[in-house]
Amino acid sequence: MTQPPVTAPVTASAPAAAPQPPHWPADHPAVATGRIGVLVVNLGTPDAPETGAVKRYLLQFLSDSRVVEIPPLIWQPILRGIILNTRPKKSAHAYAQVWTKDGSPLASITIALTAALQDRLGPAVVVRHAMRYGRPAIAAELDALVAQGCERVLVMPLYPHFSAATTASVLDDVARWVLRTRRLPALRTVPPWHDDPGYIAALHHDLSRQIDALDFVPEVLLLSYHGMPERTLHLGDPYHCHCRKTSRLLGMAFAQSHPGLRLETTFQSRFGRAKWLEPATDATLMAEAAAGTRRLVVAAPGFSADCLETLEELAIRGREEFMGAGGSEFAALACLNAGADGASLTEALVRRELAGWI
Repeated sequence: MTQPPVTAPVTASAPAAAPQPPHWPADHPAVATGRIGVLVVNLGTPDAPETGAVKRYLLQFLSDSRVVEIPPLIWQPILRGIILNTRPKKSAHAYAQVWTKDGSPLASITIALTAALQDRLGPAVVVRHAMRYGRPAIAAELDALVAQGCERVLVMPLYPHFSAATTASVLDDVARWVLRTRRLPALRTVPPWHDDPGYIAALHHDLSRQIDALDFVPEVLLLSYHGMPERTLHLGDPYHCHCRKTSRLLGMAFAQSHPGLRLETTFQSRFGRAKWLEPATDATLMAEAAAGTRRLVVAAPGFSADCLETLEELAIRGREEFMGAGGSEFAALACLNAGADGASLTEALVRRELAGWI
């Protein structure tokens, strides 16, 4: 089946490769060298809000052994025989509710953030973006950076909190590219920034701005993070601890600026029968309303860009759950995205990891 077209990466035009060094022979083939690249990597998205496109995306996503840690001989028959015959249609409907004229929100925001980073770093650095699942693929974008003369490349997974299912999966894909590539650049990666003062300040400033612009005063700010099976915590994954630390630091900041606001931490997007990190976002929304909370806002600090999980699961279904259980006022706050706070934070993190290169 022919895949639908995907929007080409939008990045600032990079200058042409520098002329060959004067000591090279006149007949030496042209080789682009001496440049620095940054590859911004997000999770990914289907090409379209259609069943076929979602099925292709879910097949790649749910076949990643970092995401589903079940032996393939057991998991693949379940995935291909049951899940991919039932879930794509439902997920396509959910994607259709958040799709925009620019396509997938996650894709368009990632493209905008990449362009903003290119503008801020200037021509000294080539900035491109890739998706762990879907397009553009990590390997293709690394090939493109090398072709543009990048001999040093910084890879930035857009995940503030480390998890084997997210950051490590990106590094797995980079490693596969390394294994099959002859001419390799020097590589660096951006470490997690869950407790970085700049990240906490950016979140606090941006969320405060959105809260203060509401036409109601919330009683609760619910910080919802993507869920993980509880077993990952016991196996040593630091994700849960990273999320809790972000919430604790944000709580300290909001205690000063919004002393009447109560912060709660939850985990969303449960899947399957295994026990997941708790408390669950959907259950907490209904429990808060049932307990008398009438005005609530929800934010998703773990997502660098708004996506299906924030725009449909939180903003649409979350509202229904809270209001249906007795709540009166509800708002889902935007992620940092490519706004001023998000772009400035990304620039600061990248510049720090490029130290010595630029």
